[in-house]
Amino acid sequence: MKLASLKSGRDGQLVVVSNDLTRMVAAGDIATTIQSALDNWAVVRGELETLYQRLQSGEIQGEAFDQTRCASPLPRAYQWADGSAYVNHVELVRKARGAEVPESFYSDPLMYQGGSDTFLAPREPVKMPQSNGFGIDFEAEIAVVTDDVPMGVSAEDALSHIKLVMLVNDVSLRGLIPAELAKGFGFYQSKPSSAFSPVCVTPEQLGDSWREGKLHLPLVSQLNGEKFGEPNAGMDMTFHFGQLIAHAARTRPLCAGTIIGSGTVSNKLDGGPGKPVAEGGVGYSCIAEIRMIETIQKGSPSTPFMDFGNTIAIEMFDRNGQSVFGRIDQVIEQA
Repeated sequence: MKLASLKSGRDGQLVVVSNDLTRMVAAGDIATTIQSALDNWAVVRGELETLYQRLQSGEIQGEAFDQTRCASPLPRAYQWADGSAYVNHVELVRKARGAEVPESFYSDPLMYQGGSDTFLAPREPVKMPQSNGFGIDFEAEIAVVTDDVPMGVSAEDALSHIKLVMLVNDVSLRGLIPAELAKGFGFYQSKPSSAFSPVCVTPEQLGDSWREGKLHLPLVSQLNGEKFGEPNAGMDMTFHFGQLIAHAARTRPLCAGTIIGSGTVSNKLDGGPGKPVAEGGVGYSCIAEIRMIETIQKGSPSTPFMDFGNTIAIEMFDRNGQSVFGRIDQVIEQA
């Protein structure tokens, strides 16, 4: 089943969306918002699934689905924790500055707790007070939404707590990150509001593309209208989502509506760093990664970070070429 939140108040209006993303039907008689559905998932899931099947069969005609009317599926959330499951990305970051990757990075996930009170809509501009020195970057990622997760859950059991899957643009301000990390207290100003895909999807709806806690489809990014990356999200993922959830829940329970991100999707190529799409590779899911490779290979980066007027689009397609989650499509604007 596929769900979305139309812009309405702070928490949106829940609608059920057809598989081809062309039609929708309001679900307010079952749950008014996605958060309220997650709070009572065991009760309402079956009713939402029945509504979805009626929409799919044509028993309910519904109305046209317009992605521009969507907020992020959860316009605000109780928790947003982003991991770094693709260690290839971490390796490149550290190699570019001449640092080794600690062995623990391969057995213990990295994770930070981001701001979850002001998520952007999938077609909403990314507004910044300035671009010079901020190093504005996108990060194309996969995210999952959980129900209530008990403290100390195992990685295997954690998989059963994944109720929805979606895409995310985790906006990063690379120019602000080094000074913040140097303080030893993590990200804050360098991680502004993120945006999520128009639609979120139950794992079952993804079929065999969802297996072993990973989503095995290419994640496509277009920077200023040109394909920038299409790495497969199921490849080179060191930690699956069950492991990420278990890491987040090691010392605390997670409440229904918790969002867990994968970190930047990143693929290796023949055991080494990837290549741009134009050179036959699968490209990258953020600008920082190609800048790291340029630094490693040429001594300095040449690809600029984003500036006002630049655009980023993020989307995933199934094996039939059908958009799965809809399209994140944003422009950088001056606040």
